[in-house]
Amino acid sequence: MEAERIAVAENCLHAAHDGSLSFPEIIGQLLAAGFEGYTVDYRRNTQAYYLPDGDSVAVDMHSSASKVAATFDASEVERLVRWAQANPADYSYVAFCEKAKAAGCAGYIVSFLGRRVLYFGRTAETHIEHFPN
Repeated sequence: MEAERIAVAENCLHAAHDGSLSFPEIIGQLLAAGFEGYTVDYRRNTQAYYLPDGDSVAVDMHSSASKVAATFDASEVERLVRWAQANPADYSYVAFCEKAKAAGCAGYIVSFLGRRVLYFGRTAETHIEHFPN
């Protein structure tokens, strides 16, 4: 993968963690770089970004001491998504990640093509969120 695309992926991940870019801004930058989606894996602390030709890059996330809870709480994940969408003063991506893991979310798949995010638990239970219009 080109160094420029890897830099975009890394910059978007860092911007999510430090709050310098919003989710829509991050998606815009990833789309402009040609990515079709990405996967967040809370158990490995990585994000993988995918290109249409099958190429991908994995980027390490900030480490966290918290573990993914055993039970997946889809309603709590949905509540967390609404919290993120509202973007109140107390929101941060880091807090979202910690709360999602506490709700049993092991990770999620973002599909730009499908305009959705699929959240999943350790037992492969899922919750799907469609991108707002």
